[in-house]
Amino acid sequence: MLQDAFGRTFEYLRLSITEVCNFRCSYCLPDGYAKRLGPGFLRRDELRRVARAFAELGTWKIRITGGEPSVRKDFEAIIEDLAAVPGVRRLAATTNGYRLNARARAWHKAGLQAINVSIDSLRADVFQRITGHDRLDEVLAGVEACLEAGYEAVKVNAVLLRGVNDTDLDLFTDYVRERPVSVRFIELMRTGDNADYFARYHVPASVVSAALESAGWVRKTRAPGAGPALEYVHGDYAGSIGLIAPYARDFCKTCNRLRVSALGRLHLCLFAQSGMDLRPLLQSDDQIDELKAFLVDALQTKAASHFLLDGETGGNRRFADIGG
Repeated sequence: MLQDAFGRTFEYLRLSITEVCNFRCSYCLPDGYAKRLGPGFLRRDELRRVARAFAELGTWKIRITGGEPSVRKDFEAIIEDLAAVPGVRRLAATTNGYRLNARARAWHKAGLQAINVSIDSLRADVFQRITGHDRLDEVLAGVEACLEAGYEAVKVNAVLLRGVNDTDLDLFTDYVRERPVSVRFIELMRTGDNADYFARYHVPASVVSAALESAGWVRKTRAPGAGPALEYVHGDYAGSIGLIAPYARDFCKTCNRLRVSALGRLHLCLFAQSGMDLRPLLQSDDQIDELKAFLVDALQTKAASHFLLDGETGGNRRFADIGG
């Protein structure tokens, strides 16, 4: 098992397959995706080697991210590839949902077991304001398609924004009353280029947790391999509400996830200064042992915590660049 110098083990890999996204979310890509010069995104054979090396080191959960992963024409084939890697017991993806209604069943058949869908508001006008697209109804239809297809876990992500969607809690709790869906509110995070945006729109996740607890929601015990969300459940609701609060005390204490960008760079933390280039070690199956040794050594340099509370956001400019 991959383990760092602080005894944390890493069973969860977030694997980005593209930086391209067709949405223009205000907190992520407000100006849309702009192609950059340089090498292309990881090929299928390179992605398989990444997954194999991590799986052989005990990582059993992989989440496919982007950008928007489904913009890749070979997305379904990538799902099949990664689902077939020995040791991968949970294969998930995060999507903006624009192809979900049409492809949910096919992706599940290919091997995708869990899915997160970005829906920042259940009000159509606010959804359009945030994403730049009037597609709320079709994205919600995609969530229903996932439930019908039999995914093991269906989650909805909403980035908390002051004065925009921070009063939508009741809408989301009503949404999960009869649906076995987990809605997770994500606290807005500082990056290298969003200082003004962060100052204007940041809402502490504690605002939501206080509202949930006052309404009788109870915190659920964290499951093995789970992401960073604190989950709340209520006896009258089929679904749950989660909070991802990176500014909370001890947030990094239970860190169990690593990231590989679409360009093949290992990021030990979302807020690290830079990534480590894995691509030279992804060119042949004969390099797997060398790649594994590199990963084991790299983990020993992982810091105990991010430094967000000190105003240090690392080298990340946009979350789309490394898969969030």
